[in-house]
Amino acid sequence: MVRLSTSLLAVLGLAADRVYGALDVNLDDPASIKKAAALVAEDLLTFYHGDEPGMVPGILPGPPPDGDYYWWQGGALWGTMLDYRHATGDKTYDDMVTEALLWQVGPNKDFMPPNWTASMGNDDQSFWALSSMLATEIGYTDPPEDQPQWLALAQAVFNEQTHEDRRVASGRCKWGLRWQVYPSNNGYNYINTIANACYFNIGARLARYTDNSTYADLANKTWNLIQELGYISDKWDVYDGAHLPDCTDLNKAQFSYNAAMLLQGAAFLYNYTDGSQIWKDRIDSLVDRTIEIFFPKDIAYEPSCESSKCNADMLSFKGYTARWLGSTMQLAPYTREKIYPVLKTSAQAAVKQCTGGDNGRFCGFHWSTGVFDGSVGAGQQMNVLGALISLLSPDIQPPLTNQTGGTSIGDVNAGSDEPLVPTFSPITGGDRAGAGILTALLIAGSLSAFAWMSLD
Repeated sequence: MVRLSTSLLAVLGLAADRVYGALDVNLDDPASIKKAAALVAEDLLTFYHGDEPGMVPGILPGPPPDGDYYWWQGGALWGTMLDYRHATGDKTYDDMVTEALLWQVGPNKDFMPPNWTASMGNDDQSFWALSSMLATEIGYTDPPEDQPQWLALAQAVFNEQTHEDRRVASGRCKWGLRWQVYPSNNGYNYINTIANACYFNIGARLARYTDNSTYADLANKTWNLIQELGYISDKWDVYDGAHLPDCTDLNKAQFSYNAAMLLQGAAFLYNYTDGSQIWKDRIDSLVDRTIEIFFPKDIAYEPSCESSKCNADMLSFKGYTARWLGSTMQLAPYTREKIYPVLKTSAQAAVKQCTGGDNGRFCGFHWSTGVFDGSVGAGQQMNVLGALISLLSPDIQPPLTNQTGGTSIGDVNAGSDEPLVPTFSPITGGDRAGAGILTALLIAGSLSAFAWMSLD
């Protein structure tokens, strides 16, 4: 029989000699929501160790098998904390957030640190850029002048992902953004929704913030591609992606963050275009289908994994979806009537099951049961934090632009122009001669080594 330690029992909320109570919150009172959110944020950051001696700032423990989390979830964490800060006014974690984001920018100031090459996806890079873009839009404290700036970092990622090296060159999937950045990575030939939706989202936000229509044009081009490939169905289901060569083997798994990422981007373009009908229609269709698929009985649910097993990535999707529905209400205020009641019911269910841990308030993943399920982690805490702060969204300052108080400095040419796959000069006669000499030397050296190894 496996024995659980007292400390593990405490984390799971199963120690018999303690009485636990859920988070105490009145969802009709913004002050009460902020107080509860502060507790959830505090518990969330117990999973982060990047501010401890010898640890790497910015990232959650991982990747597997060294921990549960891939690099991208660090970027998602800081986006959650920035939204928390904006919704509540709590600046307690500013130094931590700033250090974390700047530590991961990489040598080219583009959120491409070399340590993560083996698992670098375009969506991974984008999640860090999304946090940088959010910092830009909420007027978050600008970095020192000698450090990369929030807006320029988002532009760097967008520019690099626009480059042909990242995209499909021809065929039915032409111009599709690949899931993985490097050809050596598993998934390089998968053209998935989230990578393209992230690019669409960042482009929509850059268009609105800078009032530069080029970003809007590229965002529109991406939306059209996603729709033409059938990733958005006639019923407004949003599928996960498909493979090269022709993107016809649709993976029809549905995850809430795919739909929500597209919805938030559509809301930014609706706002940018002063309420154009085409973006209103798209918002309305996505809102209706998102609620129908991902909020049965108005409670957040991940249909593609929750009834079986969600991995550490999937365990965090509910929180992003709530936050992006919240910002949709800011950018397209008419949606509040439909979205807000759903978010409120869902948040109530989320809070009710937060009875775990040695403090009696850690949160699990399944919200519809009303009972803590023993599943704890950064994703589960981000989910409930996102659910709470989404209820504050309609009444806080909407995203800034460079004309309405935004101060972050941009760089339209940010990012690296270096090709991801190195190119080599044509081989000359001199190269062949040099290669022949080198080969002879290597053979001679190898024979000497073999002779040495054969000696007794």
